[in-house]
Amino acid sequence: MLGLGNSVSASQYPGGWLPSDESTLEAWYRFNEGITLNGSDVSAWADSSSNTFNMTQGTESKQPAFSSGTLTFTSSNEEALASSSAFTLDAEFVIGFKVDPDEHNTVILGHNSTASEMIKLLNSSTIRIKPDTANVDFTMESGHDVKDDSSWVVVRKNDDTVAVYKDLNGVLVQQDSAKACAGDFVLDTIGRRAGGTENYFDGTMKEIIVFKGVADADSDALRDNIYERLKGL
Repeated sequence: MLGLGNSVSASQYPGGWLPSDESTLEAWYRFNEGITLNGSDVSAWADSSSNTFNMTQGTESKQPAFSSGTLTFTSSNEEALASSSAFTLDAEFVIGFKVDPDEHNTVILGHNSTASEMIKLLNSSTIRIKPDTANVDFTMESGHDVKDDSSWVVVRKNDDTVAVYKDLNGVLVQQDSAKACAGDFVLDTIGRRAGGTENYFDGTMKEIIVFKGVADADSDALRDNIYERLKGL
């Protein structure tokens, strides 16, 4: 059985904007907030939006470690978190995350039972955005590696094209060109995908933010607000 969890409060973000200022906020796994601890490990990371897509891990040996607001996942221990209900991104969306991976071929977000739903850092030069069954791969620009300690923003607009942005040395850079990436994106796990090879995440995570139904006219401003927040964590 798990020990009694301890709630961890947020440190105050120094900027004025918060994801919760937006009506399109779908899920928010907030830095140093909503964490339930089992000793020094994470048994739950609550959704800080109003939608309660809370992520949990009931198996003690598969709980990521926690320190100073940051979750550390070890892939060899099959550490991951999952929600009892999935969120479905069926049109425009914006996803931001701040991670520092120790391995390539590792999943940020996925689905617990459907292998074709995921955001995966595929290799040193490729990130894969995969709703439904289509692999859509984006090649890193010169000087970038998916293992950099970085903030990422993924944007899908109403023509079903996706653009991927990643920072390096304080500058947010679009990676590759925008590409067609249609289909419902169904996600309910952090740090793994379904299938025979789950590609467990290895490294640290600070925050994941998901917005749904973002109008094209608002997506660039939202992207920039997300980046300003993530880079300050």
